[in-house]
Amino acid sequence: MKALVLAGGFPQISLIKELQKRGYFVILADYNDEPVAKKFCDKFYKVSTLDIDAIKNLAISEKVDIVITVCTDQALLTVAKVSEDLGLPCYIDYKTALNVTNKQYMKKVFAENGIPTARFVITDDIEKCDLSSFRYPIISKPVDCNSSKGVIKSETYTQLVQSFVISKELSRTKTAIVEEFIDGTELTVDAMINDGVATLLSVSVSEKIKDNNKFVIYRTINPANISSLIEDKIKDTIQKIADAFKLRDCPLLVQLLTDGNEIYVVEFSARTGGGVKFLLIQEASGVDIIKFVVDLTEGKKDKPVISERKYKYLVNEFIYCCDGVFDKLLNFDELKAQGVISDYYLFKWQGAKFSGISNSGDRVAGFTIKTNDVNLLIKNHNIAKEKLKVIDINGNDIMKHELLCDINPGFFK
Repeated sequence: MKALVLAGGFPQISLIKELQKRGYFVILADYNDEPVAKKFCDKFYKVSTLDIDAIKNLAISEKVDIVITVCTDQALLTVAKVSEDLGLPCYIDYKTALNVTNKQYMKKVFAENGIPTARFVITDDIEKCDLSSFRYPIISKPVDCNSSKGVIKSETYTQLVQSFVISKELSRTKTAIVEEFIDGTELTVDAMINDGVATLLSVSVSEKIKDNNKFVIYRTINPANISSLIEDKIKDTIQKIADAFKLRDCPLLVQLLTDGNEIYVVEFSARTGGGVKFLLIQEASGVDIIKFVVDLTEGKKDKPVISERKYKYLVNEFIYCCDGVFDKLLNFDELKAQGVISDYYLFKWQGAKFSGISNSGDRVAGFTIKTNDVNLLIKNHNIAKEKLKVIDINGNDIMKHELLCDINPGFFK
């Protein structure tokens, strides 16, 4: 059997291993020369995962049995399209995949089905919109990008006009959403849908870089400190999403904001979050979401069993860099051996170039701290903040240490 995996990021390493364990010869496609998952696959092609025709031709020439991806938004659309065209199995059909990766359609369905979200308009010409009743700040974002690309906050109409141009140009359809900014705690909700029934797996706090032109996650805190009222609203909302978008069997990722009384859905996708989210889900619920996706692709629809978590507190930190060329990580192995950090993850390859932070794809690495004592967690975090380094080819530490700011224990449940 042959499997074609799209995207060679960190989560795809686990996907490749799961497929190989099931007897698949795994072919990897990625637009980078040296993606981190490359050394784990059986065969590699440098092909953009967004080039549907190229991926389809590759699938045909290699005579693959499945095309699959995890934890990535736009590649899911390619998987659904190619699988449908070639009659290959996929847990989501192309029309549904298109709908859940297009924020324009998403927002309209939210409004029609009572799914709470910010006030919005969708347009290709900001000057034709009547925004007189909108309150600032206002967010503009492309209808069809991920990883926070082109998401910009504006305080005035003049800024909004300028921001809209940037957001619109990043859209493949040259269309953008303009919506009111909701001030509150950002939560990331992970769930799974089995036979149309949504099951909540975890709720985390997402902390993002405070910059009008960036909404990039640098930290995830789990579990989120939310009330039973908010948890009930989340459960109700994920089921509404499953019903409104006719989702039957798939993972579900929902980003939302809460002011403590209400929730507002920002967006969602029929996938798991990127980075190390699949590991967080397993820690929080016992569900192996990578295995779940492969099972669904193979037509197996048994509902995974949820189990109790081992650790009460979990923090994932994502590391970004100043300008430079990445060479190596320093002190990560030592702190892992000492139990200061539970694990760490490399997202980029040696020689990767960094020039600013524009989206979550610019992270070089990450690490996790898991404990049953919040004070120990904070102590270990302080040690990691001081000791960990990212070294460039000139021997300089280019890690942006300021992003490892103090943890607010009030974010924990």
